[in-house]
Amino acid sequence: MNKIIIISSTNRPNSNTLKVSKIYFEILKSMKIGAEILDLNVLPQNIAFNESFGNRSEEFNKLINKYISKNNIFIFVVPEYNGGFPGILKLFIDCIPPKEWADKYACLTGVSLGRAGNIRGLDHLTGILNYLKMHIFHNKLPISTIDKLFNEKENFNNDDQLKACQNQIEGFMSWLKSQHA
Repeated sequence: MNKIIIISSTNRPNSNTLKVSKIYFEILKSMKIGAEILDLNVLPQNIAFNESFGNRSEEFNKLINKYISKNNIFIFVVPEYNGGFPGILKLFIDCIPPKEWADKYACLTGVSLGRAGNIRGLDHLTGILNYLKMHIFHNKLPISTIDKLFNEKENFNNDDQLKACQNQIEGFMSWLKSQHA
């Protein structure tokens, strides 16, 4: 199995989404599973105009090759933006040829300040990823009231939340084995 790419699905600096992505990374590391975080904050500033419709900078090509082309397992950590997910994530997906996503595997985790954990955004993202022929793990984890869940070391201050994330990852890994990923 190649490494799992955790996509921190916002370009907001110092986001709660990145904090959750780092927790997922540590969980995978403790399970001795290779992982890497793709923070969308590293995307080219002019992605909307320079990387779409077949245009490619060398910088963006390297990013696609490193994180998308050479890997087939992804965990999307997705914040709620206006009842959906961030436009930067959609733009990122749209700037990558659809064949790069086909027959790959994804696990989705939602993050929100509110109480629904971005379920609506995860449903919308699921539809897009299904259209791109990705296989989506059924256990989409909503993490609500995210601003109240961290301690001073940016870890969860709630053991139940950590256990829910661990259970999701364990289920995802078991599902992947059953899919022969």
